[in-house]
Formats: sequence, structure tokens, C-alpha cells
Amino acid sequence: MLKNKKKNSFGFKTVIGSLLKSVREFKKPSIITPLFMIGEAVCECLIPFMMSKMLETNELGNVPMNQIWIYGGILIGLALLSLTCGICGGKYGAIASCGFAKNLRKDLFYAVQDFSFRDVDKFSSSSLVTRLTTDVSNVQMAYQMCLRIVIRVPLMFTFSIIMGMTINAKLALIFVCIVPILIFILGTIMFKTMPFFRKIFKKYDALNSSVQENISGIRVVKSYVREDYEKEKFEKASSDVKSNFTKAEKMIALISPAMMLCMYLSSLLITYSGAKIVIGSGNSFVINELGEAVPIYDFAPAQLSAIITYGVQMLSSMMMFSMITVMLSMSIESARRITEVIQTKPDLVSPKDGKTTVDNGEIEFNDVSFKYSEKAEKFALEKVNLTIKSGETVGIIGATGSSKTTLVSLIPRLYDTTLGEVKVGGVNVKDYDLKSLRDSVSVVLQKNILFSGTVRENMQWGNKDASDEEILKANKMAQIDSISLDRRVEQGGANFSGGQKQRLCIARALLKQPKILILDDSTSAVDTKTDALIRKSFREYIPSTTKIIIAQRTASVSDADKIIVLDKGKIAEMGNHDSLMKLGGIYSEIYKAQNKISNESKGGKN
Repeated sequence: MLKNKKKNSFGFKTVIGSLLKSVREFKKPSIITPLFMIGEAVCECLIPFMMSKMLETNELGNVPMNQIWIYGGILIGLALLSLTCGICGGKYGAIASCGFAKNLRKDLFYAVQDFSFRDVDKFSSSSLVTRLTTDVSNVQMAYQMCLRIVIRVPLMFTFSIIMGMTINAKLALIFVCIVPILIFILGTIMFKTMPFFRKIFKKYDALNSSVQENISGIRVVKSYVREDYEKEKFEKASSDVKSNFTKAEKMIALISPAMMLCMYLSSLLITYSGAKIVIGSGNSFVINELGEAVPIYDFAPAQLSAIITYGVQMLSSMMMFSMITVMLSMSIESARRITEVIQTKPDLVSPKDGKTTVDNGEIEFNDVSFKYSEKAEKFALEKVNLTIKSGETVGIIGATGSSKTTLVSLIPRLYDTTLGEVKVGGVNVKDYDLKSLRDSVSVVLQKNILFSGTVRENMQWGNKDASDEEILKANKMAQIDSISLDRRVEQGGANFSGGQKQRLCIARALLKQPKILILDDSTSAVDTKTDALIRKSFREYIPSTTKIIIAQRTASVSDADKIIVLDKGKIAEMGNHDSLMKLGGIYSEIYKAQNKISNESKGGKN
């Protein structure tokens, strides 16, 4: 467990390096934005200094009008320049962050597309959805803050200290002494809240899983009147998220009063100390034009006003930093979760210069053993030896959990063998280019999925260039040619019956013109007559294609050239229908039991 945890953890440098690769074409706005932020910070820091200069009195205690006009013009120019820099910084920051998020989602999605079944199982679909949505949004906000606020804050802080020191070093030190206290408070809160954010994202995954499961199975929920149960399950997941967020927010709420206390305390100290300096320095006088005695200050009130302004700017910068600390705390965990997906090397990859053509549909299993996890104690398949000739029809039957699906999943290399090898067309499947291999092996899985669009668009998943004539021919073979190609398909094929979905998925697989066709219990929702007609069309139209039919009904495989009976991951029996019936083993028992039930059912009707 510890070893696995260490393997999946990523250092800060690795996370940042991985994410920055997604900036790509948005490097220019990402560079321009900080430059505008620098310009804005410089202008804002110069404004108080210029104001103090504008209000400086001459030796007669007056403020010359030409001085007001000059510095007034400079102040207006600085204000306009600051405004322009702020607007441009906001514009280019938005372009950079939104573009970065777009590329990040794209990279995540592309990474998931390369995942094997094992990789998807490791993360879970709900967790991957959370990473593509919530986590990317958090990182996007953090990136925009880094380009704008994170750049602006240290500049404002540094410039304010420098300008404050220029006016009066002793007073500026008061603000400087407050900074370590603030850093300690912020660091402590960030350290305490990080564990809560880690838990929150795991709870988000659970919440999304509950929602996803409920929506996809809403018909089952309603048919079993389980709405109250689903509400309770959702309420629990939602409460877990709320509970962890509340704990984190309680700690984060301490930032604002702590910052305000430091700000007001430092301002009070500055005002008090500055006032003493002003009063203490006004002991000498000069007579002005009107004959009035005007005090001469070593430290003028205008300078006190400027240094207070710099102090507020300095502490405001720290306040901004406290705000982004919260966002960064969340985004660090989001960034780690995103990096975990992007950095995951697919469990299955195409070999360099892999073979791109499959010569025929011959299949060989040589001492094949397989388990889904290295930690698993038992093999799902164990010491399987099997040869299937090209063009043969092979039936696979066995009890639930006997690894029928696992066996056929090794042929298109949806999983890799743990021990032994699988060959297709006389070549080890690991030596094929994955796309070429899977194009030659059509698999209709147990869960039949149709996508939103038209029937035609769904069929063209099998062959994007398929004509209507080719689609209708495939539909006819699958006994589903009565359905219009322009008929709309709702999400998941919800407006089609189970049998219709199965037949459409079979037709879609046939359009690939595969060397090997695998039907994984794909006619379970089809009546026996239609099932027989589908198998008949296979014999007539695709005799050279190797056909593997996994079924629960013996009637679906009784006419196969070879029938394989699996039991607990091992081949228990193998032969044609007649030889297996004579053997009197598992197949014979299943056949007799099913026919007995069928005869009793017919007798009951009579």
C-alpha cells in the first residue's frame, strides 16, 4: 500500500512542469499579462509619492501652483496608465487562463482515450469526470491568479517598502515587522486546511458517482420505487462534502480578521509615531510674505499621509495574498489529481513498428493465465490452451463469473496476459499496432451503448465512410433493417428496446468487416428465432470471419463448430454439440436443464 502511494505521488516541480505543457499557443498572453501587472503596480506605487511631492510646501509654507499643475498632470497620467494596464492585464489574463484550461481538458481527455480498461478501473469514471470539470476549473482560476494577483502582490509589496523607506525608513520598518506575523498565520492556516481539501475531492468523486449512477439507472430506480433510498445516498455524499468544506472554511475565515487586526494595528502605530515626528520637527519657524510664522517640518504631514498609504498598500497586498492562498490550497490538490491522470502511462501501448495487417482470423491461446491485479491471489484465467481456425464459429458457455468475457478481452488486447501469449493470425497480439488489431477484431460487449445522434451516425462508428447501402446490408444481417437510418437516438439509446440496441450494435460491428467477430452475450435480449436468423446470416455472408459467441443459452451455440465450456477460469470441456452431449458433463447438464424448463413452460401454456 505504501509502495503504491509513493508511486502515485508527485512533487511540486513535476506537477507544475506537467501542467505548463498545456499552455502551448497561449504562451504570449501568459507572458504579456504579468508585464501589464508590473506596469499597474509601478503606477500605483508612484501615485502616493507624487501626491506627497505635489503637496510639499516651499520655504514660505506655500504650495506653488506650477508645482500642483506639473505633479497633477503626472498623477492623471499615472492613473490612466494604471487603468490601461489593469484592463489589458485582465483581458490577456482571461485569454491565457481560458486557453490553458481548454488545452488541459483536451490533454486529460486524450490521455483517458489512451487508457486501457485496467487504467479506467483504477481511477473510476466518476473520478475522471471530476478531474475534467471541477479540478480543471480550480486550476484555471489559480493560473489566472498567478498571472495577475500573484505577480502583482509581491511587486506592490516590494515597491511599497522601497518607497516607504525612501520617505522614512524608521516608520516603514513598522510594516516590515508585521509581515512575518502575517506569513506565519497564513502558512499555519494553509498547512491545516490542505488535508481537508484532499478529503473534499475524494468526497466529490463519491458524490459524482452517486449522481451518475442514479441518472443512468433512473428507470430502474423508479420501477423499484427506490427514490427515497437514492435521496438518502445522495444526501449522505452531499453532507460529507459539506462537512469537510465547513471545517476548511472555518479555518480560512480566520484569515480576514487576522489581516485586518494587523492592518489596523500597524496603521495606528504609524499614525502615532508619525504624528510625534511631525510635531517634534515643527519647532523652527520662517516668516512668510504676510508676516506669519510658518513651522518648518523635517517630516511633513504630506509625507506621513504617503507612508500610511504605502503601508495600506503593503498590507492590502498581503490581504490579496491571503485570498489567493485559499484558491491555491484547493488548486494544488486539483493540480496533483490532474497530473496523476496525464502522467499515467497507459497500461497497453502499441509496439514500435508494430504489424499493421492481420492476415486471417486464426486465434491461439498458449498457456495463458491472467489476473486483473498483481495483488490478486487467484488467476481469473489459468493455463488456457486453445486454437481456433480462421472462419470457425466458436461458442463459449459457462456459469456467471467463469471468465468468459475475460477470455475474449485478451484477443483484441483490451487486457494483456499475465502469463503465456495470445496469437491472432499467427502473430502475438503484443506485436500488432493496437489500432490495426482492434480494427480487425470487432467486439460487441455485454453493455450495448448507442450514442446521441441518428441511427446512421451510430452505424458509421463501425465505418465512417459506410454508405447507406452498406449500413442497410449490415442491418439486414443483424435483423434490424426495418429501422430508419434517420431515426434519432437518445443518450445511451434510451428510446430503443434492449433487443434493438443489441442488434444495432451487432450491425455496427459488422461494418468494420472484421477478421474476428466477438459477441459477448449480445443476443440475450433477442428472441430465439431472431437469434437463429442472425447466426444463419453470419454463415451465409461472412463465412471467412472467425465468430466467437458467448451465450447463456445453449441454443445460441449448439450449431457452432466448437463449443468451449469454462468453469472457474479453466476450460472444463471443449467439442461440438454432439460430442459434449455424449460426454454428459457441464454442457449436457445446462442443455438438459434449459430444455426441461422450456418444455415445462410450453406444457404449462397448453
